Amino acid sequence: MVNAVITGIGGYVPEEIITNEDLAKLVDTNDEWIMSRVGIKERRILRNGKAMSFMAIQAVNELMEKTGIDPESVDGLICATSTGDYFFPPTSSIIAYQTGCKNAFAFDIQAACNGFICLTETVANFIRSGRYKRIIGVAGDMMSSITNYADRTTCPLFGDGCGAMLVEPTNEPVGIIDTILRADGSGLPHLHMKAGGSLRMPSHETVDNNEHTVYQEGQVVFKRAVSEMADIAAEIIERNGLSVDQIDWFVPHQANMRILDAAARRLNVPIEKVMINIERYGNTSAASVPLCLWEWESKLKKGDNMILAAFGAGFTWGATYMKWGYNT
Repeated sequence: MVNAVITGIGGYVPEEIITNEDLAKLVDTNDEWIMSRVGIKERRILRNGKAMSFMAIQAVNELMEKTGIDPESVDGLICATSTGDYFFPPTSSIIAYQTGCKNAFAFDIQAACNGFICLTETVANFIRSGRYKRIIGVAGDMMSSITNYADRTTCPLFGDGCGAMLVEPTNEPVGIIDTILRADGSGLPHLHMKAGGSLRMPSHETVDNNEHTVYQEGQVVFKRAVSEMADIAAEIIERNGLSVDQIDWFVPHQANMRILDAAARRLNVPIEKVMINIERYGNTSAASVPLCLWEWESKLKKGDNMILAAFGAGFTWGATYMKWGYNT
């Protein structure tokens, strides 16, 4: 049976850093308050008229340079983002064109912070079908474009970034083994952007009321994120006959340090096996899991058992079990 395996990882975060001290000049907050509640010290911000596709192009170019592949050999490019350059065309088509992937099909998916988990399963199934040999998956968000920097409860949370992966077929016992995806539409009132879609189109009123930015009811989201991420990770571990001791890495969505701590405790995974970079990047939405893989790539060994998990608006959440496919 043909399986799908990640054979390369690329990533990009903007150079500009916004610290907690910088945010304290904009809203009533301070470093101690932010660190104690969400564990974020700084976040990266993209400016100067650049958009989501700029970050993705950097990540994909790095990926292709590291793997040495010909961009014209790429069969498809799929992008998971909630902050695409435009409503249409899909941001993936811009990325494919700008990176020379001229023979690739391209489309976007949108699953908020759970975007990379959905992307991984989608890309893997294209490879498993036997019809495609090389698919690039891109997951990223320019969260600064939908953050209200006058809201002290949400502006410390978010940062910008993007990750990219190359997925190819393998007959070896490695790769993307199993994925579980879930959704609960009753979560809509607790985490969403109030305006900008067809239900509430842009107007002077929506702009004046800052309705084109993230609205979140933190306590509700916190409780669901902890329980759902931990439970679905435990479910996929059990479904694949693993013990917690056999897990080499737990890679959770970087939403909030307290959520990461709570999820790791519920799974009994030692913190040294949990990939955490939220202090430096904040919540980068769909980018957070691939950015962890990008940063930890040099520490990963072929055959490492990894559990990836994420939770986001929708509510939508999921977990993936994979065996890492290569030594760096």
